[in-house]
Amino acid sequence: MAKREKLQKTNAMRELERAGIAFDVRTYEVDENDLSGVHVAEQLGEEPGQGFKTLVCETASGGHAVCCIPVAEELDLKAAARALGEKSLVMMHVRDLVPVTGYMRGGCSPVGMKKRFPTVIDETCELWDQIFISGGRRGIQLVIAPADLVSFVGATVAAITR
Repeated sequence: MAKREKLQKTNAMRELERAGIAFDVRTYEVDENDLSGVHVAEQLGEEPGQGFKTLVCETASGGHAVCCIPVAEELDLKAAARALGEKSLVMMHVRDLVPVTGYMRGGCSPVGMKKRFPTVIDETCELWDQIFISGGRRGIQLVIAPADLVSFVGATVAAITR
């Protein structure tokens, strides 16, 4: 009988475990040609509104902020800036993602970044008992109660999609 391959823990998993926050792990086959959250949701048979992607933005003052929105939605930068008390936000260039967060595109989680940044999560998270977020590496999702995620990362919950 073949041994089952052990899943290597990510920073996101380690941080949640240390905090005693319940979560489940789901894995999926990575399609390098389609890293979209909608594709992942379809592959796992999930409701796209329940899956949240993590977007990292730069603030007008040169800082960073994290926005989590449903995978099929588009971020409203002005609404997110208002929710975070910022003058404005722009999307971070993908080349800066790893140096700033420690995560790569398609595997960026709001949990376990190199540094904790101000975070806003779209209000639709409250419609679900559990939501899906990146586990911190492509091919891994975490299933977590939205209230636990909001509390752990100190997030603001607001309407931030168009």
